[in-house]
Amino acid sequence: MNFKIKGWGGVVLLSAAMLGGAAWYMRSTSAPKQDPSTPALTAPTTPAATVQVFDIPLSDTWVASEQRLVNNLPISGNLKAINSVTIKARVAGEITELKVREGDTVKAGQVLARIDPVEYQRKLRQAEQQADAAKAQVDIAKRQYDNNVSLVDKGFISKTALDTSYSSLAGAEASYKAALSGADVARKVLDDAVLTSPISGQVSARLAQPGERVSVDTKLLEVVDLGSLELEATLSPADSIDVRIGQQATLSMEGRDQTVNARVQRINPNVQAGSRSVLVYLRLDNTSGLRQGLYGQGQLALGQKQVLAIPLDAVRTDKPQPYVQAIENNKVVHHKVTAGSRGQLAGQTDTTTVWVEVSGLPVNSLILRGTAGVLREGLAVRSGSTAPASSTATPTSKP
Repeated sequence: MNFKIKGWGGVVLLSAAMLGGAAWYMRSTSAPKQDPSTPALTAPTTPAATVQVFDIPLSDTWVASEQRLVNNLPISGNLKAINSVTIKARVAGEITELKVREGDTVKAGQVLARIDPVEYQRKLRQAEQQADAAKAQVDIAKRQYDNNVSLVDKGFISKTALDTSYSSLAGAEASYKAALSGADVARKVLDDAVLTSPISGQVSARLAQPGERVSVDTKLLEVVDLGSLELEATLSPADSIDVRIGQQATLSMEGRDQTVNARVQRINPNVQAGSRSVLVYLRLDNTSGLRQGLYGQGQLALGQKQVLAIPLDAVRTDKPQPYVQAIENNKVVHHKVTAGSRGQLAGQTDTTTVWVEVSGLPVNSLILRGTAGVLREGLAVRSGSTAPASSTATPTSKP
């Protein structure tokens, strides 16, 4: 074949044809020939990803519904005896008798201590003798006055002399009355040397010993009546606004398993200067086995209302706004909520679970309690299992 190549365009076309032929030849000689009996190789396929489902135990779920919530106020404080007294020495002297000790039961009017009465007995005798002397002066002045009355009638003395004798009689009688009063004072001092209990109760402290010489107002004994105890609770001014006399409270006392009922008896009208707190006093219904100074804490019922209430541990606070984890269409959904008042359910015997009023959550939502942990929103779950949570999926702490 004879042909001519004209111009640069022809040269280019010829070069391209030669390069293509060379490439075809190299592929055909280097590629291995496939045996017809050998099946053709196919590219490996990736198995379809399986959806993992997290099992939620039934104990970790709760159906949010309207409940009658008892609005409770947490309170705490120490027990104090309503009737207590500190017995002090009313006269100075040496203690001659002090028989009672801590824990002894005493009755009102019972003699508890005596102070040496010798000095006060002598002072009483002196006062009584002074009264007797004043009485004698009254008798003398009375006879003198009676004589002057008869002499004035007979004209032997003037009316002025009679007036003078009357003044002497009046002065003597006044001195006698003062002496009698002094004797009464001395008798009272002698009586004060014997100390009695003004109330019935138990001795809580013995602060002196027989043989000691004490001064006036020295503390000797403390007596408390455990038949009437009250809890002195300290509240903030804001919490004390809704507290009223007669409101009921349930208290747990240290060292005692059973709860104790109490009622608000008094509210201090003043705010404490240092702590800016308000003192509220709750009278206990049953004081059996309790002691003064025991610590108690509990809930004060302020009122009831019908609200959407859920367990407090179901409200999560690891985001800027509180939220609740709910299950919708077998997936975890986060609902932002606004928490309100806290308390206990009306008629509920379990006082350990705290309930809270919430808004922003659909009624009858299936929510997760705090024991379920933090689950990722959109996670596939299956609720109602009584077995422990499945390990096929792991909850994440990230929202």
